[in-house]
Amino acid sequence: MSDSNTTEFTRSSTFILLGIPGLEAAHVWISIPFCTMYTIAILGTFTILFIVKTEPSLHAPMYYFLCMLAVTDLVLCTSTLPKMLSIFWFNSREIDFSACLTQMYFILISSVMESGIFVAMALDRYVAICHPLRHCTVLTNLMVAKIGLAVVLRSVMVVLPYPFLVRQWSYCTTNIIPQPYCVHIAVVKLACADTHVSSYYGLFVIFCVMGLDGIFIAVSYTQILRVIFSLPTKDTQLKTFETCGSHLFVILAFYIPRFFISLMYQFAQNVPLHFHVLIANVYLLMPPMLNPIIYGVRTKQIRDRLLHLFTHKGT
Repeated sequence: MSDSNTTEFTRSSTFILLGIPGLEAAHVWISIPFCTMYTIAILGTFTILFIVKTEPSLHAPMYYFLCMLAVTDLVLCTSTLPKMLSIFWFNSREIDFSACLTQMYFILISSVMESGIFVAMALDRYVAICHPLRHCTVLTNLMVAKIGLAVVLRSVMVVLPYPFLVRQWSYCTTNIIPQPYCVHIAVVKLACADTHVSSYYGLFVIFCVMGLDGIFIAVSYTQILRVIFSLPTKDTQLKTFETCGSHLFVILAFYIPRFFISLMYQFAQNVPLHFHVLIANVYLLMPPMLNPIIYGVRTKQIRDRLLHLFTHKGT
């Protein structure tokens, strides 16, 4: 093992995933909440997809984008959790180089896609609240399909350089990744080559892609809130806000933890490595678990359809 960890290895070699360093003895116990979160995410995702498919009143842009978000969350979970659980349960730490790149690609593309879907959902709420008479003519099914395709193509093209850059480097000193899955920054740190291009491109994606998404969402909701607060009665304001409340909660659940994790990596240098890894893993699983719950609880149409299904089964 020492030879493979200290000498340069080829692109067909394997990486060693450590899981959560320092907490190896607790891996089985840690797997319980992770497996629970994954199960909830899967059940919630398929419930949302089933309800939207079977309820004609939910065949609208907002719920089509919600289905895209649910599928993206499912891809994110499924690209990481099975390997994580195999490490926790069976100590299966090896991962092939190509499999590592594939896992890294799907993690990155899921993040960029979620950001793009949030923009599409913000556009939908903006048109529905600020220009309600034009909503049906602007966001037709064809336009929703075009927006969805644009989100997917943008994500594919933006993330595509990452695996190409990682594949062309040579790796030496170690092939150990102190994570339970292939995180891009952790793989980059193992390279023996100059990785500045990857760092600069990563900054470009953060500021010029996801940063612009955040600005567009903020501007959209500024306009939405301006219209809501200009409505004549508080009851009308509350009812209008409820139509976009779920989307706003989901956006906050996506961006706020990412913001605090970034601050933690920058300034909390004395925090143990296992805490960094554990928090990052919780963040990875939290949105896919919370999104179906938030939409199920806060969206009246979905909540009513769920109650109808359960009461119908009960009778």
